[in-house]
Amino acid sequence: MTIEIRLNACQALDVWRLALTRVVRDLHPDLSARQMAILLNVYLGPAPHTVRGLARDLGIAKPAVTRALDTLEKAKLARRAPDPRDKRSILIERTVGGAAYLGDFAGFLADAGEEIATHLSTTTFG
Repeated sequence: MTIEIRLNACQALDVWRLALTRVVRDLHPDLSARQMAILLNVYLGPAPHTVRGLARDLGIAKPAVTRALDTLEKAKLARRAPDPRDKRSILIERTVGGAAYLGDFAGFLADAGEEIATHLSTTTFG
């Protein structure tokens, strides 16, 4: 049985807090918000991905995307590869490590959401 529970802003932040606590404790590397936003765009947004496109989508400068990609590539969460259609262009690609990382992160979010939902469903209001 599925119960739909709407969260208020504070409860939604608590889900995020619980999930991030697990990330800091159990998942490495501990990514910045910018690095995570880029990683999520690469994995969830339509490919192909370029530095220019990611910078445009996130509203940040290309050098900021490049620095974040340096970290993601070093951690094997994403990789740069030449565009087979245009050798001057670089594509940002997914990796098995990045998929595993985001799978774990998604699990942390789901667990945190379930924890909050369980708390809300057992709370009685008098």
